[in-house]
Amino acid sequence: MNWDTAMQAQKGETPNAQDMELADAIGVLQRLRDVVRGQVIGRDDVIELVIIALIADGHVLLEDFPGSGKTTLAKALGDAIDKTCGGDDRESEHFIAPFRRIQFTPDLLPSDVTGVPVFDSASNAFHFRHGPIFAHVVLADEINRTSPKVQAAMLEAMGEKQVTVDNVTYPLDELFFVIATQNPLDLVGTYPLPVPQLDRFLFKISMEHIDRLSELEVLETWQSRRDGAGSDPAVTRDELLASRAAIDRGVAIAEVVKTTLVDISRKLRADERVLQGNSTRSLVLMLPALQAAAALRGRNFVSAEDIELLLPRVLGHRIELAPGAADMNRILHDNMREPMERLAGSTLDRG
Repeated sequence: MNWDTAMQAQKGETPNAQDMELADAIGVLQRLRDVVRGQVIGRDDVIELVIIALIADGHVLLEDFPGSGKTTLAKALGDAIDKTCGGDDRESEHFIAPFRRIQFTPDLLPSDVTGVPVFDSASNAFHFRHGPIFAHVVLADEINRTSPKVQAAMLEAMGEKQVTVDNVTYPLDELFFVIATQNPLDLVGTYPLPVPQLDRFLFKISMEHIDRLSELEVLETWQSRRDGAGSDPAVTRDELLASRAAIDRGVAIAEVVKTTLVDISRKLRADERVLQGNSTRSLVLMLPALQAAAALRGRNFVSAEDIELLLPRVLGHRIELAPGAADMNRILHDNMREPMERLAGSTLDRG
């Protein structure tokens, strides 16, 4: 339940329909988070960011190392969503899966991802065989190991939620969500992601090793978590889409928050350590993410806390540093300080 709804309930007031919708949406997000946490230990911060990106209709790029739990995280998220597609096109239930994993390699072809027309001798016609990209949650493992041609196919899917094969366009599900990974240390035989594809990722997250206690807990509970895999889903596709709409309507973004984002961006572009700053488009993409972050914390308004959490993940991979500049975090912190101090002195409208 969000802050305003709780306050109204204590005063004996009846919450309005929008407050009730938002309270339901918050419950859906928290239920999803709790279920994924049960399968993925020591990654609470990454789980929250992934759920925020899902609700904000974005995608996530993870920089990690082998065995860090990326497959477990993506599969747990997919398994937590009811596989029933819903919507008007019930036929889509037959080929849209909750979760699929695509291992990218240099010899992969676009049709291996998107699908391919197959000739049916019985009907004497071609029929489209849907590829693994037709899923609610897709793990694109080591995405930088595949050729630019396959990356271009992914770019259309991530940007427009559709794939085009033989001049025929096939829509993906509205909930379509990509978690891609790349190993930042192993660069042999890789194809660096082009700037347009990097821009398709809402967040770029660097994962580190989990702490000692979490690692011990993984070893102690791995059998019970393995045996519990595939349990009943926590949420449905329609609940997630309804939550996305309710958060968009119910979480307020004060004008001073938007002013802060613009001021930070302008300072970054003027910084001599920055060769190319972030685009206005990146700020637009950040707004629904801020709303989702606020909702996940039970608020119906965006605060400075949400900006501090998300801005480095949204802008870090969209800014190109000048030669000799290496510390992105330091540069972001320097340019955030003054606008964030002004925001701290302002009154946020809770809507």
